[in-house]
Amino acid sequence: MNPKKISFVATIIQVQRMNAAYIEFPFSVEELFGTRGQVKVKALFDGKAEYRGSLANMGRNCHTLGLTQEIRNKLQKTFGDTIEVDLVHDLEIREVTIPDDIQSVLSENQEALAFFEKLSYTHRKEYINWICSAKKDETRVNRVVSFIDKLQQKKKPDQK
Repeated sequence: MNPKKISFVATIIQVQRMNAAYIEFPFSVEELFGTRGQVKVKALFDGKAEYRGSLANMGRNCHTLGLTQEIRNKLQKTFGDTIEVDLVHDLEIREVTIPDDIQSVLSENQEALAFFEKLSYTHRKEYINWICSAKKDETRVNRVVSFIDKLQQKKKPDQK
C-alpha cells in the first residue's frame, strides 16, 4: 500500500525565543489518519530536504511537525519563511542500527540496556549518532562510557 501524499505550504514558526522551530499541519489528523494522537510521517521540504518525524499535538488547535536546525540550514530558511511540504504517513518500522562494540557494552549492562530499549526511536538514534560521530577512538570510548553512565541514571541524551 502506498500512502497518500499530502502537500501544503507552511510558515516556519519559532519556539518561544529558542533556536527551535516547527510548522503547523493545516488539516485534521483525526480525519486523515483516524487518530488524535501522534502520527509518524516522512516529509520532503521544498522538494530537497527529507525528514522523518511525527505530527504531534503540542497543546495547540492543530498538530505540528518539528523543523530541525539542520533542515533549516539545508533549505537556507529561517523563522517566518514559508516552505513547501509534501508528507506521507510513515508506516515503516523505525529501527536504530547499533554497532557491535556498543551492543557488546549494552549486553554487559542489563539495567542500561533495559532503559535504552524503552527510549523513543529519536532518543536511541541521538545516542548512537553522538557516539558514532566521534572522530578519535579515544573520544568514542569516552562517549560509550558516558552513554552507559547516563542510561544507568535513566537519562535521555539531552539531560545532563
